[in-house]
Amino acid sequence: MVDVLLGLQWGDEGKGKVVDYLAEKYDVVARFQGGPNAGHTLVLNGKKHVLHTIPSGVFREGVINIIGNGVVIDPITLRREMENLHNAGVAFKENLYISKKAHLILPSHRYLDAVMEASKGQSKIGSTLRGIGPTYTDKIARRGLRIGDIFSADFGKRYNDLKADHLEMASVYPAVDFDFAAEDAKWMEAVSYLKEYNFVEGEYFINKLLDSGKTVLAEGAQGSMLDIDFGTYPFVTSSNTITAGVCNGLGVAPSRIGEVIGITKAYCTRVGGGPFPTELHDETGERIRKAGGEFGATTGRPRRCGWIDLPQLKYTIMLSGVTQLVLTKADVLNEFDTVSAATAYQYPDGTISEEVPYDMVNTVIVPQYKQYSGWNSSLEGIHNFEDFPQQLQDYILDLQAYLAVPFTMISVGPERESLIIRERVSV
Repeated sequence: MVDVLLGLQWGDEGKGKVVDYLAEKYDVVARFQGGPNAGHTLVLNGKKHVLHTIPSGVFREGVINIIGNGVVIDPITLRREMENLHNAGVAFKENLYISKKAHLILPSHRYLDAVMEASKGQSKIGSTLRGIGPTYTDKIARRGLRIGDIFSADFGKRYNDLKADHLEMASVYPAVDFDFAAEDAKWMEAVSYLKEYNFVEGEYFINKLLDSGKTVLAEGAQGSMLDIDFGTYPFVTSSNTITAGVCNGLGVAPSRIGEVIGITKAYCTRVGGGPFPTELHDETGERIRKAGGEFGATTGRPRRCGWIDLPQLKYTIMLSGVTQLVLTKADVLNEFDTVSAATAYQYPDGTISEEVPYDMVNTVIVPQYKQYSGWNSSLEGIHNFEDFPQQLQDYILDLQAYLAVPFTMISVGPERESLIIRERVSV
């Protein structure tokens, strides 16, 4: 079976650390969507590692890591990531496999991303400017380049033809500073570097592993509220970030899906533009940002912060069929006298609802909050749920009752050792 791990909010929920913990229980960890706009942060032996494309199981010896066909790959970023792992003494080359059907991000994709985003002014969607959207656009338009194409005799011509198309498209926008000669050279060097790695027919590769009894953990990127179909459109990413994306992004049948593990912070954050009903524009929001170190792992941008949004979580739990929950960054709220959770929305006509509206962007939402007593104490050194302060236990159990899905893991720090296991996980 394929177990799935997803972020249930707007990304940055702490997926990397949880995948790293779970990886030793699985034979395979596979990324199924997104690209270098992802930033999965892990702290191992006091050292911080940020992964953008490579699955977070790479630090576990013997675990097979697959970059699936649903991922979009920037060779420059991927090469840098690989070199950083090599320099850190991580042996991963033999166990990393790249699906030939994964699409390539060209420098001209990044240029297109930049000129299109710059032209939007106040209407910017908060793109990471990594070329993700234009790459997925080419994929859907049936003109993209896939990483398996780098072995084709006419690859150089196809690259130049696609670049020319991009430059023609970009010509209708005001230009931005971009050194094509330098970026093209770096990109081609990175492509040559990647040819030394393992390329596979990803769908056959993973299904043969499953047929042989291997266990697979599918690692999601971004968050469920950024899903292209069900997120806060148009302030979304360009791929399906929910469980359904696993099937397309790896080439596995829906009947292969087992446990679905959803991750949420004890509060909520968002990077870039778009609606955020529980956002705090006051001193409390700033306290959360500072206490949680809420700055993007990929962009460095400060994250918008607010209280946890339970109607939103219930929505993404429903979409992905979540079977168990992980709560991260509970320790960030250690010094708050009170903690709040949105339990419903009030719409302009006075209606109270627990449902996420069709158009959250243009719908005025007033969250209805429930307050909880804070625990006002450190969680350091605690390894059992029963040893948490009673206020934190009450908070978690109340969220669990509302969401109707059990919390099986609670994270109270960045290290592997600060993950508290309550019940089953899987395999």
